[in-house]
Amino acid sequence: MPTRTARTAWHGGLNDGSGQVELSSSKVGTYDVSFPKRAADEAGGTTSPEELIAAAHSACYAMQFSAILGEAGGTVEALDVKADVSLGPDSAGGFKLTGIVLTVNGEVSGIDEAAFLKAADEAKATCPVSKALTGVDIELKATFEQ
Repeated sequence: MPTRTARTAWHGGLNDGSGQVELSSSKVGTYDVSFPKRAADEAGGTTSPEELIAAAHSACYAMQFSAILGEAGGTVEALDVKADVSLGPDSAGGFKLTGIVLTVNGEVSGIDEAAFLKAADEAKATCPVSKALTGVDIELKATFEQ
């Protein structure tokens, strides 16, 4: 399996500095980052590690969920997966990821709601990004649409 690469060029201190994250493997873009905007409610045109983790988690979960649904006999018409990744203070000092909420709405034929929900839980447990984030509480909200 391949290795994917991203890099960040950073200049300055934490509060007065900024950087650019480059998605090196895909070459799809370079994105601005800064700590003040990371910690603010409004991102103001910058990304953050939490947003990048949310993107990775939602994409990975969608892939894993679609595979498990197929194995269960379902045909995926559409999956809409959102990941909300929260940053907060760490009692040991600094910051930490305080939680992730995965919200999935799925239109799947060939299975019932019980099979859908079982597959949703299995995908949460077996998605490689979920496995990498085992130190963070991950909540799943799954909705079956017919």
